[in-house]
Amino acid sequence: MAASPAYGEEKGGSSSLGEPEYGHDPASGGIFSSDYKRHDDLKEMLDSNKDSLKLEAMKRIVAMIARGKNASDLFPAVVKNVACKNIEVKKLVYVYLVRYAEEQQDLALLSISTFQRGLKDPNQLIRASALRVLSSIRVPIIVPIMMLAIKEAASDMSPYVRKTAAHAIPKLYSLDSDQKDQLIEVIEKLLADKTTLVAGSVVMAFEEVCPERIDLIHKNYRKLCNLLIDVEEWGQVVIINMLTRYARTQFLSPNQNESLLEENTEKAFYGSEEEDGKDAKAEAAMLAKCKPYVMDPDHRLLLRNTKPLLQSRNAAVVMAVAQLYFHLAPKAEVGVIAKALVRLLRSHSEVQYVVLQNVATMSIKRRGMFEPYLKSFYIRSTDPTQIKILKLEVLTNLANETNISTILREFQTYIRSMDKDFVAATIQAIGRCATNIGKVRDTCLNGLVQLLSNRDELVVAESVVVIKKLLQMQPAQHSEIIKHMAKLTDNIQVPMARASILWLIGEYCEHVPKIAPDVLRKMAKSFTNEEDIVKLQVINLAAKLYLTNSKQSKLLTQYVLNLAKYDQNYDIRDRARFIRQLIVPTEKSGALNKYAKKLFLAQKPAPILESSFKDRDHFQLGSLSHLLNAKAVGYQELPDWPDEAPDPSVRNVEVPEWTKCTSREKRKEKVEKPFYSDSEGESGPTESADSTPWEGRGVLPAKTLPQPPELASPHSPSEEEEEEEREKKAKKKAPQGRKGRAETSSEEASTSESSSSGSDSGSEAEAKQRKVMRAGMGGCTGIPVPPIELPISTPCSPPAARPAPRRFPCLIWMTVSGCLKYANCCGGALSSPCCLLVQLLSPAFSAVKTYELLHRMAGEGLAVEYCFSRRPFPGDPHMVAVQIQISNNTDTEVKNLRVNEPKPLSGMRIQEFPEIEHLAPGDTASVVMGIDFCDSTQAANFQLCTHTRQFYVSIQPPVGELMAPVFMSENEFKKEQGKLMGMSEITEKLMLSEKCQSDHTIVQQLTSAANVGRVPCGASNEYRFAAKTVTSGSLVLITLERREGSTAQLTINSEKMVIGTMLVKDIIQALAQ
Repeated sequence: MAASPAYGEEKGGSSSLGEPEYGHDPASGGIFSSDYKRHDDLKEMLDSNKDSLKLEAMKRIVAMIARGKNASDLFPAVVKNVACKNIEVKKLVYVYLVRYAEEQQDLALLSISTFQRGLKDPNQLIRASALRVLSSIRVPIIVPIMMLAIKEAASDMSPYVRKTAAHAIPKLYSLDSDQKDQLIEVIEKLLADKTTLVAGSVVMAFEEVCPERIDLIHKNYRKLCNLLIDVEEWGQVVIINMLTRYARTQFLSPNQNESLLEENTEKAFYGSEEEDGKDAKAEAAMLAKCKPYVMDPDHRLLLRNTKPLLQSRNAAVVMAVAQLYFHLAPKAEVGVIAKALVRLLRSHSEVQYVVLQNVATMSIKRRGMFEPYLKSFYIRSTDPTQIKILKLEVLTNLANETNISTILREFQTYIRSMDKDFVAATIQAIGRCATNIGKVRDTCLNGLVQLLSNRDELVVAESVVVIKKLLQMQPAQHSEIIKHMAKLTDNIQVPMARASILWLIGEYCEHVPKIAPDVLRKMAKSFTNEEDIVKLQVINLAAKLYLTNSKQSKLLTQYVLNLAKYDQNYDIRDRARFIRQLIVPTEKSGALNKYAKKLFLAQKPAPILESSFKDRDHFQLGSLSHLLNAKAVGYQELPDWPDEAPDPSVRNVEVPEWTKCTSREKRKEKVEKPFYSDSEGESGPTESADSTPWEGRGVLPAKTLPQPPELASPHSPSEEEEEEEREKKAKKKAPQGRKGRAETSSEEASTSESSSSGSDSGSEAEAKQRKVMRAGMGGCTGIPVPPIELPISTPCSPPAARPAPRRFPCLIWMTVSGCLKYANCCGGALSSPCCLLVQLLSPAFSAVKTYELLHRMAGEGLAVEYCFSRRPFPGDPHMVAVQIQISNNTDTEVKNLRVNEPKPLSGMRIQEFPEIEHLAPGDTASVVMGIDFCDSTQAANFQLCTHTRQFYVSIQPPVGELMAPVFMSENEFKKEQGKLMGMSEITEKLMLSEKCQSDHTIVQQLTSAANVGRVPCGASNEYRFAAKTVTSGSLVLITLERREGSTAQLTINSEKMVIGTMLVKDIIQALAQ
């Protein structure tokens, strides 16, 4: 009696009714009956507020799926948890959704916004899982969303997410093939990826979407060859198969001269001696015209880089390399794959089957490379039948006059096997050996005749069939064998064997004139009980005997034809009528009667016993089509070798001239350049971490700073000699720079670095430096930078003199006796203009944007605004300087203004401003604090406190404020841009607004969006800017190219792909306004 549902739920008992399901305890494996409460416990756990219960439920559900159970009815309960904050639960939910999203498309579409949010998740596994689920929903309406998600994922900083994007491309292509052009752009971008994790996946996408676009591979060919050894095994197989087809289209055949010789040899074998003499001169002339073969270096690169993979533990990789060598390598080098393939014969039977199929094909053309491993193909009693038959095939292909005796002894052993199919295959193999090797033909024939007395009827039948084929080669010498076989007609019952004996007797009836009529007599008696194939041969035997020995067989022939006339099979009836009209002369019979003998007794060529694998090599080895010997769906034909080699320069990756240097210069740089380079002429990515705030952070190279006479070196070299002296002084200056930094503050270190650098002195050098500086400041030519006296107001200045502006001037940094100082640190106006030299470092605009930190209503009369002054923070060059303006709009004095308990995120640092002891009513104070945002746009949170209140505030930087300008030459810009290609490059097209049509406006708008420096450019339609991220010092290179009309193309090169992506959006927004 079945237990009640309640009892089954409480006790966890089993029932004989319904489908067994997973029990309450995952470890117990208990079952309970299926009813309307099925999976209720899992649904309750999924609806729980506790993450531990949800995680346990998801583990049980995934375990059910792994065991093959149907969990689709849980889809609504599971999909609700896709927004769960617990990472582990979310991962398992995505695993479930990938499995059932295609079946439950309507419910999955309801959560599509959640999947889109998952694409922005900080966890790379969640982003990848969200994209995987999104691509599993097979609904055409979400194709644009999928395309956008794939494009974004293709630029993701995580290689795992980019790999998932490559996997999603074939799914989207199968859903909507109209997206092919856009998908090809994504594939082209991912093919340039230098990560081994992505390579195999994107090549698979290439094979699925656009295998004909061979031009996409040219530039990435060498990179794929070099990455191959480190790619995952699945990717190695895909890449090797693709490169095999690529090489067949791009390189010449390494065996082209040998193939000509082989063809000539075959012609000589089948031709006569006279023909050989006539063609000898023509062949010699043809070979003389052939150019000596020189292998392409890229062809050699492919062979060299794939050879180590023959030692892979993965059988598919070894098989892929083996087929590559078979199809591409010179004949003398193919032999290296034999040992690796023989090693695979120790694997599972499934692997052995595939490998032996390919070995059987290879051994027909390249017999020599497997001969040393002959014993590895000997058959074991434990081998499955299919493996035995394939090994027989290989042994037969390898048989020659040297090893035939050994192979025949093996065959004798195999004939005693209990596996009848294997025995039949062995007998056929003996027949093939006898056909191919003339000296053992008689031996094989005698052995097969002995098998005719075997007790096993199948063995005898197969022997008869093989003997029949062998006798056709020399029938006159083997009449005794024919007589012996005629006696077997009473015992052999296998139709094919009986038909073969009758055909032999009829074909060579002149050699056995006494036996043939008697055999016909016996067969006429049993004619009605024979199989159709035997009946047809009886009719043929009767016709041949009627034409050669009509006296003895005329009546028998008429009797057999009469029986056949009324047979149930129409083929036999038709054959009987046709033969009667052909051989029996009547008034109605036509002219064919005269040619009856020629028709029936014509000389027939001996059959050629060939391997069934002879013509399989036109399929690519290792493919499903080769295994089936039929073209499978999706199979791509192996191209023929080209007659002339295509242009090899298409695979050259262009390297700019300025990146090339001689080996002597490289050695010199390695020897003389210290580990921490403090040389004054270096800017850009070669700057060391120990350099000064201006120079090390890429704000301004030291050599471009004009110096007052007292700071200039008295013996500074001229500009022409500077390059030669720089390397000589590098060693001396490095310890001095480090010593100075150890003893002084960061401000003093900056000046020490500047004063010790070999910058130019004199009016001519200063003029040149000012010219460079103006170029770097956004093209503000004609603006002199004289020494000026800067008045600085105190925090307690009267409100009438200093109204609180919405936009306030940029801070101006000064070099005073080599030290950088804030203006408000001086306490008043600086009175010695001869000591001042002001160098503007910001782009050419007069005001910066301010942001509200604390509204006067929320601050109870205290209003706080802040701006990013775009100046180096003196306390720490890795911090962004933030100027804060505090206004007291109350009637009372505010005391003890300070920052309290900053709570930055992990990695962030905040340098508080000095405490403001008192702020009178109506007064405004301006202070500076430093924040290290870690190259992130996440907000820095802290408390702004007074003597009575605390205000929670946060500062969130625009991405353009996370960097400092770098000034470099055009050649330096191009050199660094060449290093940041592929995944580090983001390109977008945009429409310039009507306001942004002049050069000045474009530069102003772009520099307002990002703190970057202008780079000189020779092209009139291009604008170049460079900057470094403040924290890590990563280069950010911006190129804006104007096109026809108002269109333009924006390119950003940076290792920080997230910063690059966000910066593109901000710049486009600034230029489109």
